[in-house]
Amino acid sequence: MTAAPAQPPSNPELDAMLARALGKESSLVPTDPPVAEEAPEPVDPAEQRCGYVAIVGKPNVGKSTLLNALVGQKVSITSRKAQTTRHRITGMRTVGPTQFVFVDTPGFQTRHGNALNRALNKTVLGAVSDVDLILFVVEAGHFNLADAKVLSLLPANVPVVLLANKFDLVHRRADLAPWLRSMQERHPFAEFVPMSAKTVKDIQRLFTICEKYLPQQPWMHDPDELTDRSERFMASEMVREKLFRLTGDELPYTSTVVIDKFEEEGALKRIAATIVVEREGHKGMVIGEGGEKLKRIGTEARQELEKLWDCKVFLELWVKVRSGWADDDARVRSFGYE
Repeated sequence: MTAAPAQPPSNPELDAMLARALGKESSLVPTDPPVAEEAPEPVDPAEQRCGYVAIVGKPNVGKSTLLNALVGQKVSITSRKAQTTRHRITGMRTVGPTQFVFVDTPGFQTRHGNALNRALNKTVLGAVSDVDLILFVVEAGHFNLADAKVLSLLPANVPVVLLANKFDLVHRRADLAPWLRSMQERHPFAEFVPMSAKTVKDIQRLFTICEKYLPQQPWMHDPDELTDRSERFMASEMVREKLFRLTGDELPYTSTVVIDKFEEEGALKRIAATIVVEREGHKGMVIGEGGEKLKRIGTEARQELEKLWDCKVFLELWVKVRSGWADDDARVRSFGYE
């Protein structure tokens, strides 16, 4: 007679975490992010909570989409291309007495050791060293070496929430409990949160989960503020997003955007920007036949900026070749990468 397989030892605390994580499924119906709430009346500073929440994970796992949903407005660019986010992007959201300061980070780079990737990794390590809570984003039911590398870098003295994103794509929900148990063996997570960043109910639930980890202290920002990044920075990022989206995998990720001019004339913003590529052949990819690709990049970026700022934008784009810039520490810094 075959012996029954050994059951894992009982762990009441872990069982309770699993029950909280899987006990109530959200609707998982994609809807638009809610508009940022305004406090109905002034909040007594003695009752205010405020703190930093870092969003970390491997490249292209949904961190920027999550940040935009949490803030309620687009403050971090997205595309299918890995390494889209290259800077520490801070987005704020004030909900009732609590102000959340979310920090989106680049995906930690393990494949290339050039100057650009060293700068990106330095940004990630800096972001997680002084926060109140870390959201470690993985794709629900999946964990690979790239995920493990990021996890190994997280400080031991900061609580970490395992955010299992894209939960709506998991077909066999029953398989998630053993996966979550295996994840808890890798790191002592404070909470499990299976969710979809595109689902309003899941985002609202995440606010409730994060709130208790933030200290009681006065808010750091005006409750109407959504990001600490300048309009000049947002302009360069929006052009870079359209560049990546419209060139796909043809164009290497070592392309960037530099703002040459940013002027305001009443309700009009005049912007001149240079798209920097590493090779002459890449320049042709960006310009396209008859200049059509560059024109489309400019049109889509301009339309997005006009929607973001609610004003008219005049955007002029150029393309220049700077061979080897991504492996030149001085040039990487000159292009705004810390």
